[in-house]
Amino acid sequence: MLKKTPKKKEPSQDDAVASISSFVAELVMLLFILTFVGQSFAIPSGSMENTLLVGDHIFVNRIGFSPHGHWFRRLMPYREIHDGDIFVFLSPSVPDLYVVKRVMGVPGDRIHLHNGVVFRNGKKLDEPYVIHDPSPANYNAYRDDFPASPAQDSLDITPEWQLTMKQYIMDGDLVVPPGNYFAMGDNRDVSLDSRYWGFVPQENVIGRPLAIYWSFNTPEGEYMKTGIADRVEIYAHKALHFFDQTRWKRTFKVVP
Repeated sequence: MLKKTPKKKEPSQDDAVASISSFVAELVMLLFILTFVGQSFAIPSGSMENTLLVGDHIFVNRIGFSPHGHWFRRLMPYREIHDGDIFVFLSPSVPDLYVVKRVMGVPGDRIHLHNGVVFRNGKKLDEPYVIHDPSPANYNAYRDDFPASPAQDSLDITPEWQLTMKQYIMDGDLVVPPGNYFAMGDNRDVSLDSRYWGFVPQENVIGRPLAIYWSFNTPEGEYMKTGIADRVEIYAHKALHFFDQTRWKRTFKVVP
């Protein structure tokens, strides 16, 4: 006796509408995350080596460090910026340039360097991630004994910082004012940071790096090549060498 094969249920109009609604909801959520919650960012220089390398593409959480009173804080977790955090911000000295550094001082902190070593609130910091050559041949008075050495010893300092820095120095320390942060790169010998252009205002803060989603072997200074021909050449090179010059071991690495 043959069994009667049950008829397959035809998709109803309600099922189609539900599927479309689900897709639209997911798309809206994705666009919300990409627009308000997260942002991608490529490391442009070696100032954060070896924590972050030139060519690391990171995902930045724009909510975690959002300012007080921001409406995002009602939807997503928030915490204050702490000493030692890595953060992304708009450069105080170069318009529209995104910069990534480490927070070395929050409001009220007292900072000074001696022979390239950072002292915060009178305590010597243990920073195993830092790159610094302590040899006498590499010594730079302004950079390594900040802020004790006169600012005019450095050609990289901005004129604005040279004029205003003295008002924040007290008993040999630089005191971080309210609503601002003192930032430095982990590669201390090459990092142009708060020693050279001053504090990072709270309103310049973009967010906190979460993870490296792609890392490509990239020469330093590539970000300054903005011409159309240069960009086409760069994109073509990345497409051609995607597999052999991608740093696969750094992919999906969490930023500490």
